[in-house]
Amino acid sequence: MSYLELPGRILFLCNDGEKVRTQLSGKNLRLSDAGELRNDISTDEITPGPSLIHVDEQLGRHVYTGFSTGDDRPINKDATLAGKFSVTVGGRRYGKGSSREHSPVAERYAGIRLVIAESFERIYRQNADNVGLYTSTDFGLIERIQRGESIEIEELLAPRDKLAASILRMGGLLLYGREHLKSVRYGQLSKDDHRPLTLTQKILARHAVETTHTSGELIPGQGAFVRADWRYIIEVYTGMAAHMMHTTFGRPLKLVDVPSILGFAEHASYINWHPKYVHPGKPPVLMRVMHEAHEEFMKEYGIRSHGYLPGAGGSEGICHPLMAERYALPGQVLVGTDSHTPHSGALGCLAFGVGTTDMASAMLTGAVRITVPETLRIEFNGEVPAGITGKDLALNLLAHPKIRGGLGLGKVFEFSGTSMRYLSIDERTTLTNMVAELGGFTGIVEPDEKTCEFLRERRGIDYTLEPWMKSDPGASYSDTIVVETALLSPMVAAPGDPGNGIPLSSLPQRPKIHIAFAGSCTGGKREDFDAYHAVLSWAADRGIKVAEGVEFFLQFGTMAVRDYCEAQGYLETFQRVGATVLLPDCGACANTGPGASLRPDQVTVSAQNRNFPGRSGPGQIWLASPPTVAASAIGGELLSFAELMSRFDEHAVAPDTAGLPLAR
Repeated sequence: MSYLELPGRILFLCNDGEKVRTQLSGKNLRLSDAGELRNDISTDEITPGPSLIHVDEQLGRHVYTGFSTGDDRPINKDATLAGKFSVTVGGRRYGKGSSREHSPVAERYAGIRLVIAESFERIYRQNADNVGLYTSTDFGLIERIQRGESIEIEELLAPRDKLAASILRMGGLLLYGREHLKSVRYGQLSKDDHRPLTLTQKILARHAVETTHTSGELIPGQGAFVRADWRYIIEVYTGMAAHMMHTTFGRPLKLVDVPSILGFAEHASYINWHPKYVHPGKPPVLMRVMHEAHEEFMKEYGIRSHGYLPGAGGSEGICHPLMAERYALPGQVLVGTDSHTPHSGALGCLAFGVGTTDMASAMLTGAVRITVPETLRIEFNGEVPAGITGKDLALNLLAHPKIRGGLGLGKVFEFSGTSMRYLSIDERTTLTNMVAELGGFTGIVEPDEKTCEFLRERRGIDYTLEPWMKSDPGASYSDTIVVETALLSPMVAAPGDPGNGIPLSSLPQRPKIHIAFAGSCTGGKREDFDAYHAVLSWAADRGIKVAEGVEFFLQFGTMAVRDYCEAQGYLETFQRVGATVLLPDCGACANTGPGASLRPDQVTVSAQNRNFPGRSGPGQIWLASPPTVAASAIGGELLSFAELMSRFDEHAVAPDTAGLPLAR
């Protein structure tokens, strides 16, 4: 009989910053003393961006340094380590946001052996399993631990699926893989099944893998392995993956099917802009450490990589839109080391984010670990009103009470309904991209003629859909949410969480803004720039420029988008209104480039997908659609395009004839 060694104390991450400080100073609290626990603790808070240069025990010094209670950040560097804690307790949706495996690794290095929370985000919990960090939703454990009772490991593993339990018993996925993934069998292993199936079930069945502990049968809630058509890693995680693999298996490694592995460098090309990372006389440490480790691994193993452009800033493109532009196809499985990998699900493929260990294991074996998901059906019905974008649909869904309550955690969001015919692939990718914020496994849209049109126009592929590439009538769903899109108006999400969505029209006091950011994987696509241009050309034709005191950044998602804008004549318009145009990069969203705030008093309106505390600097971030971001940059405060037009031109053209490429 084995027990989990818990020699230290319990840290309650609660909503009262002073109570957190009290615990750090040495006082032990009971659950009843702690009060309300913090919900929605993100991985950005567990391990903020600057800590990601570390891949070893140094991470333990930084754990929870981004944790906030309102404007208060009570946990300093080394504080958790010095407090000698063994257990952390949080509220709902613990570990949401980024797929960074640095978070559970940092917790382990800080001495944490068990995290107890009301619920966990999928990627965080899987990452925790993969590095041997135990997680539980059983709050009854707290009092038992504080009484000094020993907790059996098998008790902690009992609620978990067979594969997760086996991985934890082995001490993590790489050690498990060394013993049990030496030989895997690929192919469609499921028996003939005449039940109506969802598109996701069909794709998974065609990619199932049989291993020691998985039969190839796909039972919701159970662990499984699948074969991926594409595996891709971004430079933030390559160094950690290389460190893990070389430490466990030595050097050189034997990677499986190298041509289907891709690398992307996209997060730090503008890092010299950010004063936090500038070190006089030498390259900024974050860029140097991450980028050099990434490039070294790419070259050593002959991996195709999309990297930084020569010069001061910019990259070939952000990984997710590049995957849609160049690689993803209907019916495929894609995995990437970023939570917004579901982006490509708009093309009818199964694309999902994984952590560093999952990717390392996938490189070595070709097999990717999953917990077989259920599918949640989202029906958007009705004609999409002019001026309403995929971002508005996503923010509306994020604010849905059932979604905020965790209905979609770990599930596939299948987007359907009559509204989908009005949404282009670029707009659909906004929906699937933001399944990361919805808490889901991934998002998917059945491929249709718009999919074929996208592949033909953007990639020169004449693609023929196969009859199986759709969900069957009568397929089983865990639940269905219906949204009548005709009732929607422009949405924004208040600072702190993407789920803080409200109709812009219901916001009587409009905050003044200091920064407007138009870009990111979510808001840097071709049709997003059509929308920005529609607003800005209206302003330029009237001699109106970016409002005084506002910095307005336009950043292309890929170089193909930049070339498109040049061909369309958009760049001149952007210059006329006084916007700053940037080449592709993730800097604003990752707090490593232009568009990130530098002071707590700054207010940003952004087309990006996240506004967690500290995500893009110390300021406050409002999320909005591309036309709302552009209109707000011109107006100097949160405004829709329709409101901007009515403010400056009493004879303004109605939104449905203003040139916005939204209702198609």
